[in-house]
Amino acid sequence: MENLSVLQKQYEDLIAEGLNLNIERGQPADENFDIANPMLTIVDDNDLVTPSNISIRNYPGGPAGIPEIREICSELLGIKPEETIVGNNSSLAMLVNTLMWALIKGVNSSSSPWITQKPKIIVTVPGYDRHFTLLEALGFEIITVPMEGDGPSVEKIEQLASSDSSVKGLIFVPTYSNPTGETISDDKLTHLAEMKTAADDFTIFADDAYTVHHLSDEYDEAKNIIRACEEAGNPNRAYIFGSTSKITFSGAGIGFMGSSIDNINYTCKLLSAQSIGPNKVEQYRHYKFFKQFPGGVEGLMLKHAQILKPKFDAAQKVLNEELGDKNLAEWTNPNGGYFISLDTKYPVAKRVVELCKKAGVALTPAGATFPQGNDPKNSNIRIAPTRPSVEDVTKAMKVLCACIKLASAEHLEN
Repeated sequence: MENLSVLQKQYEDLIAEGLNLNIERGQPADENFDIANPMLTIVDDNDLVTPSNISIRNYPGGPAGIPEIREICSELLGIKPEETIVGNNSSLAMLVNTLMWALIKGVNSSSSPWITQKPKIIVTVPGYDRHFTLLEALGFEIITVPMEGDGPSVEKIEQLASSDSSVKGLIFVPTYSNPTGETISDDKLTHLAEMKTAADDFTIFADDAYTVHHLSDEYDEAKNIIRACEEAGNPNRAYIFGSTSKITFSGAGIGFMGSSIDNINYTCKLLSAQSIGPNKVEQYRHYKFFKQFPGGVEGLMLKHAQILKPKFDAAQKVLNEELGDKNLAEWTNPNGGYFISLDTKYPVAKRVVELCKKAGVALTPAGATFPQGNDPKNSNIRIAPTRPSVEDVTKAMKVLCACIKLASAEHLEN
């Protein structure tokens, strides 16, 4: 490693450049949004009634979404249309809604509301900060289990779930997990479907936000959790969630969820109490756009990959050139998703983020990938190279690497 004074001088030179770069959150670039711009005008006054004879301007249609878009979204989840509900623009909102109803009434297989049972939920770490935020807001006790490169520690999950009936569920990302980019192995997913649990209504909430977000022809594909639970004799154990937030427009996409037909019927009854139905105009807009796009959703995702992969390649190139032989950090090289997860060798993640901010590069706050922002090793940093240009990703990554070197040298000096 370079001398501390040399690293400090290099860092001061970076500050002098006056950079303003952001690799903080996993947002699509405007180029990605531009692909879906035709969707803005694809529905007109010739599209007032869908092929299934539902008026997109009126109330009737039901809480599960129009049949046309249910068919497409079910294909994205790898399940049947009748096992699918399509809602409005956020899968996270559908997840929150499912958890809120579980607290108030229980899930389909519950004997009583979860809120009476001091419920606990298992999460994976490092993991998705919004999962932690929503669970904390709803009052769940959060229990963490580590990711292991091919998904979470299922042995730890089973130990927790089988020994305590107040452990009501698991929330995790099965494909290209946020932030590590790993995909759960078939064996681990089967284990989750088959394992014994103390709570009869133990429920798996699979947030499959990145299931079609491949970066190249070399891609991951998780075993379908709905089918696995069905085969294991636990058909009502799992829900799966997804959205088009990074397929069409982040602020105006559609969210969707899937489960057993019994669970879907139960959920639809609850949804009917709170809403006459979702935004049918937006759903039909998506249906028409997907149907007309060359190659359908698969063709659309290839277009996205052509924009995103060079950014991930640029990030990996800088990491390898600047840190590859330094023994200062380890990082993931995912086949898809929106993030790279980096772990510093020394407990310096907070210092790295602080240094980057002063040098004009915004990163996800250190610790955000753990509940309450508490990374016990102070080492994990989530990198989101998706929104900036390739040139800006390269600049930002060089700053990040310089800050890791400086923070590590400071740690060793002290």
